[in-house]
Amino acid sequence: MRGTQPGDTPQPAAADPFDIVRVAAWLAVTSIIVAALYLGQNVLTPLAIAFLIGFALKPLVTWLTRRGLPRALSVIAVILTLAMLLTAFGFLVASQLGTLSAQLPAYQTTIREKIRDVGESVRAPGMFDGVMRTVDSVQEEVATEESEIVPPLRVQVVGSERQPLETALEWLTPALEPLATAGIVIVFLFLVLLDRGDMRDRLIRLLGGNLHQSTDALEDAAKRISKYLLMQVIVNVSYGVPMALGLWFIGVPGWLLWGALAAVLRFIPYLGPLLSSVFPLALAFAVGDGWEMVIWTLALILFLELISNNIVEPMLYGTSTGLSAMSLIAAATFWTALWGPIGLILSTPLTVCLLVLGRGNPQLGFLDTLLGSTPVLDVPTRIYQRLIADKPEDAIEIVDDTIEDDDVVEFYNDHGIEVLRKVSEDYLSNARPEHRQRVFNGMDALLDDLKEEYPPVIDPAEAPRIACIGGRWEIDSLACEMLVHALGLEGLPAVERREGVVSTRYVNDLDLDGIDLVCISFFSREPATAIKAFCRRLRNRWPGRRIVVALWNAPPAILEPGAIAALGADEVVTTVQEAVLRIQRMVAPETSREHRAADLPENDAARVEALLATNILDGHAREELDALSKRAAAVFDVKFAVISVLSAAKEHVVGKSIDLSGMRDGAIPRDQALSAYAVAEDELLVVGDTKRDPRFADHAQLRLWGTSFFAAAPLKTADGMVLGALSLLDMSPRKMSEEELTLLESMAAAVVAVITGEDAIEPPPRESEKPSTAVAQPVPD
Repeated sequence: MRGTQPGDTPQPAAADPFDIVRVAAWLAVTSIIVAALYLGQNVLTPLAIAFLIGFALKPLVTWLTRRGLPRALSVIAVILTLAMLLTAFGFLVASQLGTLSAQLPAYQTTIREKIRDVGESVRAPGMFDGVMRTVDSVQEEVATEESEIVPPLRVQVVGSERQPLETALEWLTPALEPLATAGIVIVFLFLVLLDRGDMRDRLIRLLGGNLHQSTDALEDAAKRISKYLLMQVIVNVSYGVPMALGLWFIGVPGWLLWGALAAVLRFIPYLGPLLSSVFPLALAFAVGDGWEMVIWTLALILFLELISNNIVEPMLYGTSTGLSAMSLIAAATFWTALWGPIGLILSTPLTVCLLVLGRGNPQLGFLDTLLGSTPVLDVPTRIYQRLIADKPEDAIEIVDDTIEDDDVVEFYNDHGIEVLRKVSEDYLSNARPEHRQRVFNGMDALLDDLKEEYPPVIDPAEAPRIACIGGRWEIDSLACEMLVHALGLEGLPAVERREGVVSTRYVNDLDLDGIDLVCISFFSREPATAIKAFCRRLRNRWPGRRIVVALWNAPPAILEPGAIAALGADEVVTTVQEAVLRIQRMVAPETSREHRAADLPENDAARVEALLATNILDGHAREELDALSKRAAAVFDVKFAVISVLSAAKEHVVGKSIDLSGMRDGAIPRDQALSAYAVAEDELLVVGDTKRDPRFADHAQLRLWGTSFFAAAPLKTADGMVLGALSLLDMSPRKMSEEELTLLESMAAAVVAVITGEDAIEPPPRESEKPSTAVAQPVPD
């Protein structure tokens, strides 16, 4: 429709004419690297094996070194131990094979009988008789024709007699090659373990770029690969031991050998489990008089596979954000084509290294996109793309997976408005008319589905007191529809008015009888003129109505108190969450006060008793807690940090990074407690801009300190009691990354250790987005 475009969306930038040159350069570099990997496999494969074994053995070397043993001796001791274990395994395999070789002739009768039974079953009358007769007749005709052909004379070339030395070298060469490779691996392994610092420095130099990112990437790779290999060993042993015991119980000869081989062969992706099952099944076929032993062996293998894949591996690996199934298959194919069977064994660890390097270095970020299992598009972009593709059912499925604990308001706040923001940004630059129609129709279907699945919790007989109006175009009205639904979920009846060009006639035609509050929605980046005109006309035609303006793309200048008053509005909001809280505060102040106040924990009496039992209120750990507060303020680069505990009546500040005003005896009344929400909800609280959050906008203590950012991590003991919070405060609004949140929780755990006198308990890893596909080989976080 005409006159509804935002008009302030920039046109797309012109395409870079040098993109083709950049792509060609990348292809050339990739080709050179692949060629070097293929041609240098004789040197690179031992080096890769040594590095991976080094990752697994590094913790043991470090453990010995920390106990006073020189590093060189630690490395030698670890390598000798590994060599002895491998030698013992080799002797075990050789002895078991020798025993089986001596016993196999005794099983010939059983094998012949079973083959005869299978052959008779195949030769029995059946559906393939006609096909078999046809094949036999063709073979007879071919044999007849060949018999009529006179065979040519054979010419045999007799060479000179070979010397014994040549024969010995011919036999020894294949045996010496793996021994030479093993020797090279041992030399590389010794150097890798002996001087890891120098190699790390050289890798950092090669990676270049940001020193922090390069260091994090290498440390992350080392931790992940070490844990991956350790977990792989544990998983394989937990599979091999029950396999051996089960085969022993069934009566399969060489049960110890097959259990050991099963544990080793499972290091080979995909083929390993298959190969480990072939040998015991074949031997069960040869040994058992009937088919019972084969059936029991097959049942044992299937049972162990199910337990290992669905219980043991998820329990040991935990939540994974590693490699996708497609990347694992592609990596196995790629490395096998380059380096043969060794490449197949090394494919997963090598690909994990590439993935971690891609996550830690912007220059290699494409590796994370290609190999990672986490979605490469955020939730709003994925929803928007499905709407553009005219697949609203897929968008609805994403929304259902995203909404947690039936919190639709949170979805609207974090993702719904962001989808509409992307639509508004693309309206003039990229979207075609059919795209706009698909998006609008898809959003209608999506919102209808949400309203049907999550109906408002209001009395149908209660008349709406709130009207939400779209400012200029369709997207403004879709935001109003979200807001009306969100208000209804909070028990506030509201009605939507469709968008229209704000004019005197439009305002005069509005039906606002019984309406106390009007909320107008704008996505425009320059809405000041339209807002002033609307507010002036609305107050002239409908005096006494309070006006809230929802600016989803608000410029910072318009959010200043003086600017808001100049617009003629009562309040300006920028998010759905803020709009719900402010409107609730204006329409139902009593309910708002109840919602703004933090709830009391169900175990508050036991929690206070646990707090008093620590004797922290007597000030015995004040200096240490002050030091932790200063460390937190420095680490997160905030104005100050405080450590507070919550008693029955007050919040007591037991640690602070700077001197704070406005507190008597280091205490704050409980109804003004900063840690109350963290204690009540037992989860980390982050308020990016306290001035935009009605729960904290009028908080007396925050206003006194002049802070705009607030984050609180609960101080949780081992038995689940939340004593208080470690809080960060800053003068300017800010956001925190997932890594920063994890670090804040870890520092809170250290604070709990000081308060309780017990060892710190690291918090569980924070949940990330679900992998886009099933993960064939989990990668530990």
